[in-house]
Order: sequence, then structure tokens, then C-alpha cells
Amino acid sequence: MSYVFAPPPVVAVPVVGSSETFAVRRIYCVGRNYEAHAREMGHDPDREPPFFFGKPADAVLYVAPGETGEFPYPSLSKNVHFEMELVAAIGKGGKNIPEDAALGHVYGYALGLDMTRRDLQAEAKKLGRPWDTAKGFDHSAPIGPIHPVGSGAHVGQGAIWLSVNGEEKQRSDVSQLIWSVAETIAYLSTLFELQPGDLIFTGTPEGVGAVVKGDVMQGGVDGLGELNVRVI
Repeated sequence: MSYVFAPPPVVAVPVVGSSETFAVRRIYCVGRNYEAHAREMGHDPDREPPFFFGKPADAVLYVAPGETGEFPYPSLSKNVHFEMELVAAIGKGGKNIPEDAALGHVYGYALGLDMTRRDLQAEAKKLGRPWDTAKGFDHSAPIGPIHPVGSGAHVGQGAIWLSVNGEEKQRSDVSQLIWSVAETIAYLSTLFELQPGDLIFTGTPEGVGAVVKGDVMQGGVDGLGELNVRVI
């Protein structure tokens, strides 16, 4: 088969302890999935059904352990926010997945940042428009390597945190997710047929805020190391 132009390269994230990489298919993101964050964004944290938005696979900005990635400050925004998140990597597809079987579809976990043009998001909300320009821009999904579950435990609890220039901004516990990873997968699979290669950004805790060029973000989740990103 011939193409009009060469297909784009596969977006892939390295896997800890392996020479293999995880080919990214889609990126799903859960909105307002920590109670305190829902409150700080001006919303009632009652347990309503989860909602989702997406990022393109090529929004991935891979950052290796021990290195500091470079996040280019995006155009047409003057208010870009960090959102530290636990990322679940799907290794087994399915639809209408039962909650009690959902974790069996998880290949591994990673650290991720959902970078957001907050001013463009606020304008989109006001006008009732989609969030694509606020959430799905280039390099908007910095991510560390994927830690395969293997025989290890799933990430159901543990501190999640982020600092900017050494000052702590976000801290919570993964156990505080309104919708757990299993519940999120089960619900999402009623909307889309999940496939190997899907990434799910599971939501951010309270304390989100703006960054400017030169800032260094350092975040982590217990057991998954740290993610370091500089704004350029």
C-alpha cells in the first residue's frame, strides 16, 4: 500500500524494566475527580457520573527518569496551569467492562501532567464550546515511563503531589479519587470500546495553578518516582 505522504511515527512511551515501549492509541482524561479540586473549580463535588475529554496521542511529551523535560509555553494563552495526575495504561481492550474485572485491563501506571490553557478553557466554558484548544494542544501531556503491574499491586492509594520551583502546590492521596481507577474504566468502557494503548489521566487534586517560562515542576505518586518538567 502506498500513501500520499509518509504516515506519522507511532507515539510510544518506554516501559520500566523492559526494552519494549507502549504504543499510545488514545488519551482519555477524567474531569474533576478529586472533591477538593471540584470545589476549587467552583463545582459541587457530589458523586455525579464522571465526564471525559481527550487529548491527541501526539500531545505526549515523554520525560525520562532523572531528566528534566521541556514544556514549550503554548501560544495564545497567558494562563497555563499544571494538573498532576496518575495515569492508567490500558493493556487489554473491551467494552461494558464490569467494575470487578476492570483492573485486569490495566497494563501499568505512569505519572502525567494535564497542562491546560486555563484562560481558553474559561472562555470555552462561558460560550458552551468544546475544550480542545485548552486541553489538546501540542506537548500538553508530559508523561513519565509506564510501570507495568505484573505481579505487583495496583495503585489504589498513595500520595500524589506537585511542587513548582521547590514550593509544594498540590498534595493529596490517590485513595481520594471520586471515581476509582476501576470505576473509571468500567464507566468509560460504556462510552467507548477501550483498546490496548489507551491512556487514562485519572484526575488532579486541589492546588492547580499557573506557571511561567523558567518554572520547574516536580511531581510524583508514591511508588512511581518523580516527573520533572521545565517551562520554556
